[in-house]
Amino acid sequence: MVQPIRVLVTGAAGQIAYSLLYGIAKGDVFGKDQPLELVLLDITPMMGVLGGVVMELQDCALPLLKDVVATDKEEEAFRDLDVAVLVGSMPRREGMERKDLLKANVKIFKSQGAALDKFSKKTVKVIVVGNPANTNCLTALKSAPSIPKENFSCLTRLDHNRAKAQIANRLKVANDDVKNVIIWGNHSSTQYPDASHAVVKLQGKEVPVFEAVKDDSWLKGEFITTVQQRGAAVIAARKLSSAMSAAKAICDHIRDIWFGTPEGQYVSMGVVSDGNSYGVPSELVYSFPVVIKDKSWKIVDGLKIDDFSREKMDLTAKELQDEKDTAFEFLNIA
Repeated sequence: MVQPIRVLVTGAAGQIAYSLLYGIAKGDVFGKDQPLELVLLDITPMMGVLGGVVMELQDCALPLLKDVVATDKEEEAFRDLDVAVLVGSMPRREGMERKDLLKANVKIFKSQGAALDKFSKKTVKVIVVGNPANTNCLTALKSAPSIPKENFSCLTRLDHNRAKAQIANRLKVANDDVKNVIIWGNHSSTQYPDASHAVVKLQGKEVPVFEAVKDDSWLKGEFITTVQQRGAAVIAARKLSSAMSAAKAICDHIRDIWFGTPEGQYVSMGVVSDGNSYGVPSELVYSFPVVIKDKSWKIVDGLKIDDFSREKMDLTAKELQDEKDTAFEFLNIA
C-alpha cells in the first residue's frame, strides 16, 4: 500500500490555486498511483472562500485524494510536509514601491520558513511561486536553517514555457519539438530568455534554434521582450494575472523534481546560486538551466556565454543582489 504524501498549497483560496489544486489532486504531478493529503492555507478573511474550494475538491470524488485540510494556522499547515507550494504572497498594489512589496513579503516568508523549519520533514521540497519569487524563496530558505537549501526552488518554469511556445509558434512546430531554452536570473522583467542553446526538431532532425529561425534580430529583440513582458500583457488583457498557465507551470516544475528531467533536456528553475560556474554571485536564488535526477537538481555546466548573454545575465543578477540587500535589511527587523 503506497503511503499518502502530504502537500501544502498556500494562498489556496486564490485564482492560481483554483487551477492548480485539481491538477495535483488528480495525479498529474505525483503520478496516478500516489495517494495524497492536501493542506490548504490562507489568511483568516479567506476561510469562507476556502471552504467552497474544499467542497469542490470533495465533489470531484478523486480516487487519489485521501484528505483535505483547510486552515489559517501555520503550525497546522506546515506539519509533516513532503511538499510545500508557496503560492500566497502580498500582491503589488497601485502606488506601491517595490521596497514596500519586499518588506511585506519578507514578513510572510520569514514566518513560513520558520514554520517549515519547526514543523515539516527535513526532506520537504519547497517551491516558491508568490512574487517576488526569487527573493521570497531566499528569505524562506534563510529562515529554515535545518532544511537543506537545495530543497528550495522558485518558479521560472512559466517563463520557460512562454519562451518555448514563442519559438514553436514562430516555426509552426509542436511545443515539444523545442527544447533547452533557458531563463536566466530573476522572475521579473530583467530575466533573460536565452535561445542560444535551444534546439528544435525539424524533419526529424535537431537543429539549433538560431539556425531554424534565421532571424537573429527577432531572437535577440522581440522574442526576449515578449517573454519578459508576457505577464503584464496577460494582466492588461484579462484584468487578472496568469492563473491557468501559472498552475500548469507549477505542475511541470514539481513533476520534474519528482520524476527527473528527460535525457538530454534541461529546464529552468530558480535555485541557490552557490558554486555555479557562470559568475553569478553566491547566496542568490537565480534561475539557471538544471537537470534533475533522484529528486536532486544540478546546474548545467559548460554552456558557452557570449558577450550579449553575459550583459543580460549580469543585469538580472544585479537586480537580485539589490532585492536581497533590501530584503535582508527587513529580515533582521521582521
